[in-house]
Amino acid sequence: MTLYDVPAPAKLNLFLHIVGRRADGYHLLQSVFRFIDLCDTLSFEARADGAIERAYELPGVAPEQDLVVRAARALQAATGTKQGARIGLDKRIPQGGGLGGGSSDAATTLIALNRLWGCGLSRRELMALGLPLGADVPVFIFGQSAFAQGVGEDLQAVALPPAAYLVLQPEASVPTAEIFSAPDLTRDSKHVRITDFLALPNFGFGRNDMEAVVFRLYPQIEACVRGLAGLGIRVRMSGSGACLFAEYPTLSAAREAEGVLAKFENTATMRGADKTVSETQPEFQLGFRLIKACAGLNEHPLRSWIAS
Repeated sequence: MTLYDVPAPAKLNLFLHIVGRRADGYHLLQSVFRFIDLCDTLSFEARADGAIERAYELPGVAPEQDLVVRAARALQAATGTKQGARIGLDKRIPQGGGLGGGSSDAATTLIALNRLWGCGLSRRELMALGLPLGADVPVFIFGQSAFAQGVGEDLQAVALPPAAYLVLQPEASVPTAEIFSAPDLTRDSKHVRITDFLALPNFGFGRNDMEAVVFRLYPQIEACVRGLAGLGIRVRMSGSGACLFAEYPTLSAAREAEGVLAKFENTATMRGADKTVSETQPEFQLGFRLIKACAGLNEHPLRSWIAS
């Protein structure tokens, strides 16, 4: 049996506050996660010999480091199944972008193989299995827009208003571990309540505490943010970056902005909002790749694949 075109959606952190750090070094955060319809797709072909075969290449990622392979093996170990799988992956979510692509791929692997192998694990059991793979893995298995606390595993469903997002990637890839280890990372933000966010949802609330460190280490990202602001486009960084997103009330509005920004894609330096304005206006940097105008999702496409 084979499962084809199984989606693994990206996520956005609508805000991200770091409120503390545990004795074991893990950071305590508060955030709201929202899925978007930018997806990797995977395929899973059952094998009877127990082997986990990777039918794709990820540059710079060895099989033993690949979260997809690690997730499959974790499910085997937890359930004792003798089955294996040949796994394919079509990668569309940028690596090192703060969109949770690797974590989402791992979560989809756990959900799909739980179904393919007939393991019968519950949602909570799969979430617990996913947490050691990465702090973002449980939210993809949880399967709903969520207010997150702790290291990301304490999740409460949250109803979000309709919105769309334009996602773009500056000319950088940011290693998450580098940002979390930075001595100047804010780690003492004030705790907030979910009602605080709901009073001013989406871009009306909070910030991303990682932005200051990322901007210091990767000035081209800050330059891109400033350049987009010069065009009247407000963006926020998702996760540890480098991807940025702008919010719009509808998908058609996001697509309209995508068309406008397309003419500035990969522009190195501009003066003012276009090339014809006064020479007295300051220069700003633009260097990015448009990813997609995306609809915000209220639940994961595979949420119904888990019985409870």
